Amino acid sequence: MLAGFLFSPVITKAQDADESAEETTEEVVEQEEEQVVETAPAAPAVVDDEIIDEDKGFHQIIKEKFIEGDPTFMSPVLICLILGLAVALERIITLNLSTTNTKKLLARVEEALEQGGIEAAKDVTKSTKGPVASIFTQGLMRYTEGIEMVEKSIIAYGSVEMGRLEKGLVWISLFISLAPMLGFMGTVIGMIGAFDAIEAAGDISPSLVAGGIKIALLTTVAGLIVAIILQLFYNYCVAKIDSLVNDMEDASITLVDMLVKHKLTK
Repeated sequence: MLAGFLFSPVITKAQDADESAEETTEEVVEQEEEQVVETAPAAPAVVDDEIIDEDKGFHQIIKEKFIEGDPTFMSPVLICLILGLAVALERIITLNLSTTNTKKLLARVEEALEQGGIEAAKDVTKSTKGPVASIFTQGLMRYTEGIEMVEKSIIAYGSVEMGRLEKGLVWISLFISLAPMLGFMGTVIGMIGAFDAIEAAGDISPSLVAGGIKIALLTTVAGLIVAIILQLFYNYCVAKIDSLVNDMEDASITLVDMLVKHKLTK
């Protein structure tokens, strides 16, 4: 018991010293870990390819595909699209401006015939724009030669106006046929280049073959897209022309009936 009392302070001091040493060691280790964490380079952020693709705009994707398809073969297809759209838009604007309210025009012509005769009716048709009014003017100018001459004049001048309405459609049709041809030509030339690369390498590499075929087929896709777009505009123009021609025929028949009635009542 006496020995325990004597040595207990020494043992306590030793335990305290050990505990303080352990705490000091733990603090040093923690400081070293913090320094390592602070000085360690930041891990590179993992970026998903799909997120990058989603961030790209539509025009950027088109630009990349245009470059991948070789501008040498993609440029003629693009020129076909630009020229075709220019002609189509010009035709659409012209056809819309040529549209006339035939019922209103016929009512005005009939009123002019009743009030002022043929000269008043000609003034009405000359002041109105559109192929229908032009046909009416030609028919009224031949009124003194008889109804038969009026009908012949209307038919002849109607063919002239139809030709004017169809002006430019042949160019749209040309670009519709030319764009896919240019695309196919680029595809064939690209395939030839791909096979030449395989022959030069002496081995069929999947990446080499797939890359060459992909580049070659992009021109075909571009040509087909251009043809589809221009075909839609072409069909719209044809439908608009058919509508105008039907209006001209119906209005011409009504005008002849009016002239016959006016001649009988005169």
